[in-house]
Amino acid sequence: MSSVGPKRNQAVALAGEEGGYPPKKHVDAFHYIQRENFNITIHAGEAFGKESIWQAIQWCGAHRIGHATRLIEDLTISDDDPTQVVKMGYLSQYVLDKRIPLEICLTSNVDTGAVKSIEEHPFGIFFRYKFRVTLNTDDRLMSNTTMTKEFKLAQDVFKLTLHDMEKLTLNSMKSAFVPYKKRLEIIYKVIKPGYKKAHVVHKTPKSKLG
Repeated sequence: MSSVGPKRNQAVALAGEEGGYPPKKHVDAFHYIQRENFNITIHAGEAFGKESIWQAIQWCGAHRIGHATRLIEDLTISDDDPTQVVKMGYLSQYVLDKRIPLEICLTSNVDTGAVKSIEEHPFGIFFRYKFRVTLNTDDRLMSNTTMTKEFKLAQDVFKLTLHDMEKLTLNSMKSAFVPYKKRLEIIYKVIKPGYKKAHVVHKTPKSKLG
């Protein structure tokens, strides 16, 4: 019998090798987890194709997707401008519409070969087209990285402004597995006031990514 009420601060994550180990192999476990009202993160679309993202969402009920670099396969990119999307497929449109968070790990994705270089990472396109992307470290030791390094890397390569960084930070808190009131408290008492001060000091321009 399922417990009554959500497990507010409890979550389950599925990570590791995707090839040969699709999310649907764990579907029974995830159905049990859903009945127990746990939050769910699944790494998908990194080493395996966009199909693993669909399985993670539709079969296993993922609330967040780790990596999701291969979601780019569901977007038709302009031949004339690699930063412009001509058409979205059903999966990418669904992810966009449902505001499913994508946990982007720039350094790690290069280290694992999910992308050839930071410059070719689909993060820029995902962010430009308003997917709910967040920046993450993945394995800090293996990739020798920190959140500070990831934000600096994104700033340098994708020309992020302070407004963009604020948006990414808000995306992260909106997607956090903590109670709604706690998310609002952190957003309005910590994040927004902090960035407001930073904007005044740096007189920052608006986003260049849209």
